[in-house]
Amino acid sequence: MTRQLAITETAYAKINLALHVRRRREDGYHELETLFAFVDAGDVLSARLSDKDRVATVGEFATGIDNPLDNLVAKALTALPRAQGLDITLEKNLPVAAGLGGGSADAGGVFRMVEKVHGLPDDWQARAAKLGADVPCCVRSETVVGRGTGTQLQPAEQDLRDTPVLLVNPRTKLATGPVFNAWDGQDRGALPQGSSRQIALEGRNDLTSPAIELCPAIRDVLDALAGGEAWLSRMSGSGATCFALYENETARDDAAERLRNEHADWWLLAGNLR
Repeated sequence: MTRQLAITETAYAKINLALHVRRRREDGYHELETLFAFVDAGDVLSARLSDKDRVATVGEFATGIDNPLDNLVAKALTALPRAQGLDITLEKNLPVAAGLGGGSADAGGVFRMVEKVHGLPDDWQARAAKLGADVPCCVRSETVVGRGTGTQLQPAEQDLRDTPVLLVNPRTKLATGPVFNAWDGQDRGALPQGSSRQIALEGRNDLTSPAIELCPAIRDVLDALAGGEAWLSRMSGSGATCFALYENETARDDAAERLRNEHADWWLLAGNLR
């Protein structure tokens, strides 16, 4: 590759189709069982080969990142050995602290960029896990089951590929730590088995109630999504973003138009599952 050749990657939005919190571990983290899925849209990373690493952030939610040089894009670059630097511009389209794994998705995009140019080291999964629990799954951005803190990945059926999805956020930041701290500690059972659709339908998100306590607007979003033709609507991760899955794009687009008319202040993203 030459310095002039640009590399572009989408940092695909991550959603948890189901999220079961089993227990609090002695290390302070929580034992999880989750079904990760990814939307075919998100932040956009553009890069050129450079004499050293650089990161610039633009886009609607760029101001949500306190220090662009200390975000997960910069940390991912530091984590990967390379012969040349990358000058990266991050277009921040996903809201921050929103349950979409935005920073982790950005880091996953960096891993894919480096893979295109230099390849990844054999221990890339361990390097990714050190950056955050969601980063390993975001590197491949495929539907998978996550266990442990979310870093132990197991294959899942890809039967939900191309499913129309609508993401909705009330434009409220919600930090992960306080939501987990507000979890009541009750183990409500294991993640279901079966196809990804079965797991999604029969699963749950154990962080919904504590998240609503901290951010009541989540209940408004869930109520609005339940009023459409979605076959599943649920909060993603620790919130505040919620998602709805549809049988066809017309139903999804009709729901998006209705919500834009009724809640012009909410953030919406329509896409399909990868």
